[in-house]
Amino acid sequence: MSVNIGFIGPGIMGAPMAHNLIKAGHALSVYARRAEAAKSLVDAGATACASPLEVAKCSDVIFTIVSDTPDVESVLFGEQGVASAARPGTVIVDMSTISPTATRKFAGRLAALGIEMLDAPVSGGETGAINGTLSIMVGGKAEIFERVKPLFECMGKNIVHVGKNGAGQVAKACNQIVVAVTIEAVAEALTFARKNGVDPEKVREALMGGFAGSRIMEVHGKRMLDNDFKPGFKVGLHQKDMRIVMETAHQLGVALPATALVAQHLNALMGTHDADLDSSAIVKVIERMSGS
Repeated sequence: MSVNIGFIGPGIMGAPMAHNLIKAGHALSVYARRAEAAKSLVDAGATACASPLEVAKCSDVIFTIVSDTPDVESVLFGEQGVASAARPGTVIVDMSTISPTATRKFAGRLAALGIEMLDAPVSGGETGAINGTLSIMVGGKAEIFERVKPLFECMGKNIVHVGKNGAGQVAKACNQIVVAVTIEAVAEALTFARKNGVDPEKVREALMGGFAGSRIMEVHGKRMLDNDFKPGFKVGLHQKDMRIVMETAHQLGVALPATALVAQHLNALMGTHDADLDSSAIVKVIERMSGS
């Protein structure tokens, strides 16, 4: 697939994803709000651009991965945004985690300009981004998905076309619900063991061999035991994702009681200035509530 690729947002996740596109032989034009964030990509052969508009001028497919819904809107429709320079037929692939409702609106605005859009949020963390093993959940037209799929395969292994525009964001919201509630469950279980005078490390070992075993128990449970909250996925970002989930649930009248509880625990971590810790730090809230 020989296309000119643009990449906007080379952060913790975006930079290794962009590197994997370069390693696959693709030429990239890249924009970062902080020039130093794009340095490693430029050193690897990417072309630095001064704005999203400049990226759009020289790209057939543009990947974006930024923090939140307003950031995507700014990248797409701001004064120096992609939409002001993208040619009809350009494909914009937003890999951020943002509002499904806003995604559908953005896709409609772009369609009116003849620009295609896929929403393709990812799961797998920084490790998955580095190793090119991300799970990629895609919303948009099936034929556009098939056109871009070879590029997705440079960045991920589990690549699923979920449905129309916004469906990828809904799938990512579902992912974040399961991850957050499972982290909460592991935190409660290990705290329960400790408060009963039982070695939580041994409890985790026992649970890993049974039906309660999971990647969350394996990875986040170990972080909790080691009190090591170096971020794989930051509290601040997980809190943002839970806000999106709860706002969408509010719009639809959907009850998500367990999700609402975890959202409050993430809020508590924000209140104790722990935004930059890994979200497994939810255990700190449970411990404080339990007098630990």
